[in-house]
Amino acid sequence: MHFQFPEATQQMQRTLRQFMDREVLPRDGEFERIAATGTYPSEVVEPLKKKARQAGLWNLFLPALREDEPGTRLSNLEYAPLAEIIGRIPWASEVFNCNAPDTGNMELLHLFATPQQREHWLNPLLDGRIRSCFSMTEPDVASSDATNIETTIRRDGDFYVINGRKWFTTGALHPNCRFAIVMGVTDESGGASRHQRHSMVIVPLEAPGLRVVRNVPIMHHHAPEGHCELTYTDVRVPVTNLLGRENEGFALAQARLGPGRVHHCMRTIGQCELAMELMCERALSRRAFGKHLSDFANVQDWIAQSRVEIDQARLLVLQAAWKMDSFGNKAAHIDVSAIKLVAAQLQTRVLDRAMQVFGAMGLTPDTPLSYLWSWGRAMRFLDGPDEVHLRSVARAELAKARENLGSTAAYYRGRTNSG
Repeated sequence: MHFQFPEATQQMQRTLRQFMDREVLPRDGEFERIAATGTYPSEVVEPLKKKARQAGLWNLFLPALREDEPGTRLSNLEYAPLAEIIGRIPWASEVFNCNAPDTGNMELLHLFATPQQREHWLNPLLDGRIRSCFSMTEPDVASSDATNIETTIRRDGDFYVINGRKWFTTGALHPNCRFAIVMGVTDESGGASRHQRHSMVIVPLEAPGLRVVRNVPIMHHHAPEGHCELTYTDVRVPVTNLLGRENEGFALAQARLGPGRVHHCMRTIGQCELAMELMCERALSRRAFGKHLSDFANVQDWIAQSRVEIDQARLLVLQAAWKMDSFGNKAAHIDVSAIKLVAAQLQTRVLDRAMQVFGAMGLTPDTPLSYLWSWGRAMRFLDGPDEVHLRSVARAELAKARENLGSTAAYYRGRTNSG
């Protein structure tokens, strides 16, 4: 067992760091100024996308890339440290065509798209010419259990008719967003298994009856690309827009979430590393009560705790990525639940410490800390709340214990045979 990345991966990391330092970071202030007006800063992002593609930093996330598709074919383990570097600037993922929710949608289309769907939707996504959104979460039900979803997708001849209300549909306001993948109920009879009642369909955003109601703020922050509430009122799409097979939408949703959670977690670790660097620099340069903040024992404790917790989380995420590459996404589903749980809680802890070291400045836009804390808090809901992942991990442990029930008997002391 060794922990050093291959030389090719290390070279890719060096190339990416240079690109981030020379091309992306200098445009960060401009991006934020434009975004603050409520407009998506396409004039910042689009030229950088062209440069990233020319530099070979394109579609890094998709191991299944075919030879005729644009991008760099990397395993999950190879991509993980790159996602960490990209995550230091939250909007940078789109520069490399590695942004959510498009990555998950591209993975879905890669697995299940018909040739027509591939030509019309997937290829433009892979080229970065369009963007997409994923419409699953609903305000009226507990969407942590996806079988609760109430949006209906009813067959009417050669069309599906969609009715329902969704929210937190990220990216719906992006100027290049062209379609949503919508999950809803296709089997309303109640006779099928609760996991075999839903389907996914591709819905163009200009479809009559689809309305963007509002951009929902996250911790009072409005994302320019939108975390949107949408309504679907008798929206009609051809049956050829069905993704995969009818009533297998739940399985598609599970297939979509695994790799995306690894991406989220590695970006989180990159953001925690940035917070750690800022915290340490602030502690070394700021004085209070006659001493540098770095001289106070409690600040040293925060720094040490952050260091070991970040490293622990990184190792857990890399293990999950390795297992996905080695044994498939399904085999790693408990590992993925574990890293999603650990990374989201890590981010709020590390960012909270960094903000405390910065004092009131940590609450302002003068540093990225308050935004990164907010996003960490949001991560404890997106892609499943903490409680769902805790339950998954606990159930897996209990299942192993049931298979080996009684195997620990020899470790008890002072017990008789009748005890």
